[in-house]
Amino acid sequence: MPKSNTPKNEEFLPLRDEVFNTLRREILTGVMQPGERLMEIHLADRLGVSRTPIREAIRMLELEGLVTMVPRRGAQVAQMTEKSMNDVLEVRRALDVLCVQLACERITQSGLQTLREACEKFESAVGSGADNRVIAQADVDFHNVIIRATKNERLIALEETLSQPMYRYRYEYIKDAEGHANLVSEHRSILESIVSGDAQAAAEAVQIHIDNQRRSIIRQIRMEKT
Repeated sequence: MPKSNTPKNEEFLPLRDEVFNTLRREILTGVMQPGERLMEIHLADRLGVSRTPIREAIRMLELEGLVTMVPRRGAQVAQMTEKSMNDVLEVRRALDVLCVQLACERITQSGLQTLREACEKFESAVGSGADNRVIAQADVDFHNVIIRATKNERLIALEETLSQPMYRYRYEYIKDAEGHANLVSEHRSILESIVSGDAQAAAEAVQIHIDNQRRSIIRQIRMEKT
């Protein structure tokens, strides 16, 4: 695979894992669209590898729910449906409420400073009109500060497990530029609630944040069907 397209932390991974990470990143960021077929020969030619690591990577993507096997058509990028989106966001809503409540109790002064910086970085990415992938990563970084502030290893592990399917829907939300101002405002509300140690306000702010995300993604899913 071309080295220039490979992140530094993936340079020494087994070829199967490198291919897997490349394809997963393309699916999560919409480079590969829902319903698109994963043709082993074409992917092998494009990535400069044999079909074996492609086949193994597709199996791994299927286990993550990002790829489905369709009779007589083979592997294709899994569709984003309202059901799958609701399943993910229902869990995230509950976990994020717990995260902000615990963060209000446990976050340190250095953690608060890191959270402020993450919030400002997100606002800067939005304000500068950065690429959606940059904005999405800044959003991930903001929420990860809160998750780590809980100091609950089980909760951190659960959030990490949810992060990949969640990223796909997060990216869809961020693609809607009209919602960027709301995202900035919602992050600020979450930040201010945690800074003041108001667990109830923080829970309400994160619920609004997730509910707005759900409504936006539902609109986009329905528009794509028409």
